[in-house]
Amino acid sequence: MSRPIPIFIGVDPRERAATNVLIDSLYQTSTQTLAITPLETPQLECQGLYWRQRDPRQSTAFSFTRFLVPQLCGYQGWAIFMDCDMLCLSDITELWALRDDRFAVMCVQHDHVPGETVKFLGERQSAYPKKNWSSLMLFNTSRCTALTPEYVNTASGLDLHRFHWLAGDHEIGALPDRWNHLVDVQAPPPLAPEAGGAALLHWTLGGPWFRECRTMGGPLAARWYAARDDAMRLWD
Repeated sequence: MSRPIPIFIGVDPRERAATNVLIDSLYQTSTQTLAITPLETPQLECQGLYWRQRDPRQSTAFSFTRFLVPQLCGYQGWAIFMDCDMLCLSDITELWALRDDRFAVMCVQHDHVPGETVKFLGERQSAYPKKNWSSLMLFNTSRCTALTPEYVNTASGLDLHRFHWLAGDHEIGALPDRWNHLVDVQAPPPLAPEAGGAALLHWTLGGPWFRECRTMGGPLAARWYAARDDAMRLWD
């Protein structure tokens, strides 16, 4: 019997609506059982796994907690991490099938150099190499043992997000762009995943759940509202 696919979602209390819609979109499109774990900072603090002070350059509550996923898995097997500001349009098992034991971690390798200095809710926009690579990761957790709680709580943000905890970039595998499409950063994608369009939309600049960003992405924002409405009907 196959085990549920372990998925960890970075959670920010300001983005509860985004988290709920993402989770529902994952369940609605998946052909396999999923084990979804929201990374809630207060819970990780109570477990003694997270204790670092908030960094003024940290735009979300999960900027660093994402790197605790290998520890939470006991450094065994593979796991998926994703930011909460996403929407899944395709079967996540297609992403799961791409894991490759040659690599310690796999991600979409964007070449994103932000032109803006602020993003959602006035949060600072930081520019650094490998920007957004860590927003969607396939972790081969047995090869990520450097990510101990001590390291995650003391390493610099740049060391964490630039994957300096690996022996080198040869340990990072590339995933297809469609599995982390940056809304309003990259050119609009085809809206039909079955035709090779975006499989996972990512509102890295701020999504429709924020009043200030309600039209971000144009037709892609409408896609998020439709997913929200579908989820609410299911909850009724």
